[in-house]
Amino acid sequence: MPNGADHRRLNRRITACQRCSRLRRHCQEVARVKRAAYRDQRYFGRPVPNFGDPAARMLVVGLAPAAHGANRTGRMFTGDRSGDFLFRVMHEAGFASQPEATHARDGLVLTDAMITAAVHCAPPANKPTAQEIAACRPFFEDIFQMLDGLKVVVCLGRIGFDAVVRRYRDRGLVPVGRAPRFAHGAEHPVPGAPTILCSYHPSQQNTFTGRLTHEMMVKVFRRARTLCGSARPGIQGAGRGRRATMLEE
Repeated sequence: MPNGADHRRLNRRITACQRCSRLRRHCQEVARVKRAAYRDQRYFGRPVPNFGDPAARMLVVGLAPAAHGANRTGRMFTGDRSGDFLFRVMHEAGFASQPEATHARDGLVLTDAMITAAVHCAPPANKPTAQEIAACRPFFEDIFQMLDGLKVVVCLGRIGFDAVVRRYRDRGLVPVGRAPRFAHGAEHPVPGAPTILCSYHPSQQNTFTGRLTHEMMVKVFRRARTLCGSARPGIQGAGRGRRATMLEE
């Protein structure tokens, strides 16, 4: 059975992690210098925990926190343009209680969805090293094990997709040399494991150029809803349904 206390313990372990000195220095420096628009705000500046429903049937896998987004707010995909794009889509597909995500106490609730990342610290130039991705892999394994009712994994971008495929391969679910291929909208059923769905990452580079449109991403998340089954009641109100789990300050 899903256990919110277990998820909170995992999130505390994530935020206390000091494994990658390069990433820790970068996050702390960004939090110290800040962006001019946020100079009066206190940055989170630590590894960003998972966010969502402990009973989720869908896991969303991103790349890493944005330097002035989640590294500032302390919540995945919150406070930046990528998150604005993502949560509008998740709200339309019935996974998010509201289409905006501005700060960690804005009332947003996820139902049937959990958001994680291949790397929990903001990397310089949005490019974590292979060693840094490997250092975060135990946290990645933990969230998969905790979500025992998982039906589908939505991979936002190639790095998130590669992390999921590597996890499946390590468990013998994907044969070596026959890995699924990444493409927007691709669907890969995996016997004995959650289905993999692919989407381009909602980065400004993709959304501003039209490589990824709202309609394209909505189609992916509506397919995820179909694979999960019928929506749970209570998603329309932030005070109803299952509360999203994150670090409690």
